[in-house]
Amino acid sequence: MTITLFDLTGRRALITGSSQGIGLALAKGLAAAGAEVVLNGRDEAKLAAAAKEVPGSRVLAFDVTDAKATREAVDRFEAETGPIHILVNNAGMQHRAPLEDFPEDAFQRLLQTNIASVFHAGQSCARHMIRRGAGKIINIASVQTALARPSIAPYTATKGAVGNLTKGMATDWAKHGLQVNAIAPGYFDTPLNAALVSDPAFSAWLEKRTPAGRWGKVDELVGACIFLASDASTFVNGHVLYVDGGITASL
Repeated sequence: MTITLFDLTGRRALITGSSQGIGLALAKGLAAAGAEVVLNGRDEAKLAAAAKEVPGSRVLAFDVTDAKATREAVDRFEAETGPIHILVNNAGMQHRAPLEDFPEDAFQRLLQTNIASVFHAGQSCARHMIRRGAGKIINIASVQTALARPSIAPYTATKGAVGNLTKGMATDWAKHGLQVNAIAPGYFDTPLNAALVSDPAFSAWLEKRTPAGRWGKVDELVGACIFLASDASTFVNGHVLYVDGGITASL
């Protein structure tokens, strides 16, 4: 019973921004749990390389910041290939600058990549899930959903919005049999954090600030994702699950 609760055999998962980093780690983890994984990104060459690392995966290239392209890609896939049972909204970006000098174009890119993409992909997949009366949507939030640090105020705003959009999606769609939740990673060693990982002063600060005393490893997000994607979480809705080594629990 315990094993089957977490079994994803026969289910198909679309993971946005999955050619590297957290998205690729989650793709490997869901595949290992039995899911057929659909990798997404804009760079087809990077997707093809990532697909070699995920057994049985498919590639679906489209730009999640483009509402029309996202809707058309999802509708076409559902019609030609079959249902998307699980959506992981992972696509995201970071830009660091003092708030008073933060570039307007960078702010707009953050809004489109970190928030609009969640809306576009979530809505496109949910329309099909609602008709089936079942579906799982997992949004990737952040420790910055709850906390702030200097030089990333717009990023913090976008991740706060992801947390509340998750609650809103659950409020609207739970009645149709969907579970919509979020995973909020702490500080993980990923390409997005490469500049911080390579900064000895920041790493030293992080190790002191985090009760676990270290950076997270991307594989440590897999269990949370499998839980939220599986039958183990059928009555979990609108929840933001922090996987952060205790950083949000400690002053």
